[in-house]
Amino acid sequence: MTDLFNTLAAYLHDVFIIKFDGWVILGFVAQAFFTMRFVVQWIASERARKSVIPVAFWFFSIGGGVLLLVYALYRRDPVFIAGQALGLVVYVRNLYFIIVNGRQASS
Repeated sequence: MTDLFNTLAAYLHDVFIIKFDGWVILGFVAQAFFTMRFVVQWIASERARKSVIPVAFWFFSIGGGVLLLVYALYRRDPVFIAGQALGLVVYVRNLYFIIVNGRQASS
């Protein structure tokens, strides 16, 4: 059991201390954008008492998507790159519809 604990401790130290750099900070900032989009959506839905997707959701999605794409490009992760790139297309397209059709389309 002690070996398992030591292995886990060494892994966590490697991931969160030794490998911690500016790119990891960028990844955490990007993840914060994605977290905020759900917080914004949750608050808007609670206030309206129905499911609502506010415009801020799409701005946070784009911000987080761009930052995570940059992070994925740096990390050279093809799965992560493809996923973020496709997601950005969807986020930008939804924001385009909101702009073209007016704000009421966002709720």
